Amino acid sequence: MSLVEVKCDHGDVTVGSSALDALRDESAALIAALEGLSGPAWQRPTRCAPWLVRDLVGHIITALARVPDMVAAPAPERAEITAADYFRADDRFSEAVNADRVRTGRERAGSADPAMLVQELTNTWQAVVAVSERQPEGRVVLTRHGDAMLLTEFLITRVFEVAVHGIDIADAVDVEPWLTPAATGHLLRMLFGPTGSTALDATGWDAPTLVRKATGRAPISPIESAMLDQLGMRRLALG
Repeated sequence: MSLVEVKCDHGDVTVGSSALDALRDESAALIAALEGLSGPAWQRPTRCAPWLVRDLVGHIITALARVPDMVAAPAPERAEITAADYFRADDRFSEAVNADRVRTGRERAGSADPAMLVQELTNTWQAVVAVSERQPEGRVVLTRHGDAMLLTEFLITRVFEVAVHGIDIADAVDVEPWLTPAATGHLLRMLFGPTGSTALDATGWDAPTLVRKATGRAPISPIESAMLDQLGMRRLALG
């Protein structure tokens, strides 16, 4: 598999990391954090209402589990969209699809105890890495929304899911986010393009704060909003 290069140079960003490397790093960090949570922490509400922490973990598992199914299906002739294009406002964030998203996250979590959920998440991200490593360079997949994408681009959307929802979980349980350097690079690329690391320098914020503000997860003043627009922020549709 070819590398998806992240052209940035910052202390909190890994340069030249592939989407698969970033997914591996961020998933492992999420697992380590979840293993340290107490039982009651799994019942905490998240900003992704109505999900509790356990439901949000169920959603992450579901989001990752789509990769092996997509790879098993026939490949489209050519890719049509990028990772940033994937997060666009259309029927994928309709009331019906959002309701299904909530339901599947809750059903995936079910009544499983935390240890079982951690194990399922571990098995799922490892399966994604294994199947992706076996694919040829330039492999194209079809998403459930009908998007033809390079597998490497779709993997970036999975990095985004794991990393951003990792911040949601960290905030819900009152711990410091564990956002990894490799994932940071891809999030900045998604949000600001190839020169995303300049946004960290220009704002003076740390990576989790920038991600929260750029994704609507933290209050943002008109002055801050204008500054982010000047830095080229893409306003992704996130439900």
